[in-house]
Amino acid sequence: MLNCDLHCHSTCSDGLLSAADVARRAAANGVDMLALTDHDDLDGLPSARRAADELGMAFVNGVEISIEWEALQIHIVGLAFNSSDPVLNSGLAGVRSGRIERAQRMSIELAKVGIAGAFEGAMRYAANPNLISRAHFARYLVESGVCKDMRSVFESYLVPGRPGYVDHRWASLADSLAWIIGAGGVATVAHPGRYKLSRGDMRRFLGDFRDLGGQAIEVMSGSHTPEHVDLYGRLAREYGFLASRGSDFHGPGESYVDLGKLAPLPEGLKPVWLLF
Repeated sequence: MLNCDLHCHSTCSDGLLSAADVARRAAANGVDMLALTDHDDLDGLPSARRAADELGMAFVNGVEISIEWEALQIHIVGLAFNSSDPVLNSGLAGVRSGRIERAQRMSIELAKVGIAGAFEGAMRYAANPNLISRAHFARYLVESGVCKDMRSVFESYLVPGRPGYVDHRWASLADSLAWIIGAGGVATVAHPGRYKLSRGDMRRFLGDFRDLGGQAIEVMSGSHTPEHVDLYGRLAREYGFLASRGSDFHGPGESYVDLGKLAPLPEGLKPVWLLF
């Protein structure tokens, strides 16, 4: 089976490496096919593709879109789309708008619990200020000694019910799938094991996703446990979804798993990359 990594990030969103360096690291790790999936932004695709082409590694366009479903933030990965599609680009621009204002509100909330200067600190980590995210705040909280590592930041801050979290208006599920499919791409549910959904709510979400044209689900993800892999492998079969595989790599020493180092997909699943 091909070593495909179809979920990773560069400095164009909240990763630590440039898009070209992500592609180079993937190739060095034995990846056969890579998709760069920065949050709500396509700027890294050209340089990642050039680096992949130079190294003889297959490359497909990717993006991770932040959406809202029943007041819950969920991520949808788009793969193998036309990156010049005007409707997709307009939709992503709309999702990006307001991130700085949200970041300022996050900083205010953190200041209320004694953490000062979080906006300025997070902005130092944001190579693309328009894509400032919770990960940039998390890096600042680790740097300033508030938390020991990124994982503990998200356990104590920046998630619903914790200091520093603020709501933001994201795309709808219907809009995100319309943008991806309209651009000729394949829509995939990113790391489903990370969402706080009951089994019944997950089934409802997957039904909505399928009915709107979604085709795939990440079975192998850097954050998935063996139990997640078993569950989402079974749900992929049940719903007729293709199976995807992605590390969700953000940078050395900061990710669940390195590029290309996930276990293979379980037997009996149809890989999404057969469509590319």
